[in-house]
Amino acid sequence: MAIVIGLCTVDLEFPESGSLKTKRQTLQSVLARVRQQFNVSIAEVGHQDSWQLATVAMTCVSTDAAYIHGLFERAVRYIDEGPFSLVLLDYQTELF
Repeated sequence: MAIVIGLCTVDLEFPESGSLKTKRQTLQSVLARVRQQFNVSIAEVGHQDSWQLATVAMTCVSTDAAYIHGLFERAVRYIDEGPFSLVLLDYQTELF
């Protein structure tokens, strides 16, 4: 049985954000909802000092690579189409 570790990095823009506080409030909502909805570990990993950009990383462990890909695709779609004031710039999925 092979264990697969998935990593998905997502680049986001917050065009309506005028301060770090506003960005962090929106981002915390995104992180909490994705964590709850998809049972993944997720955290901000880049652009912490920028008030209009963020990079977040999601991780998941499974024995099925296809499951991880599907999970990340659904989570990214949720972030992109959800009730958040953000723009999804790019994302990348890696399996280890």
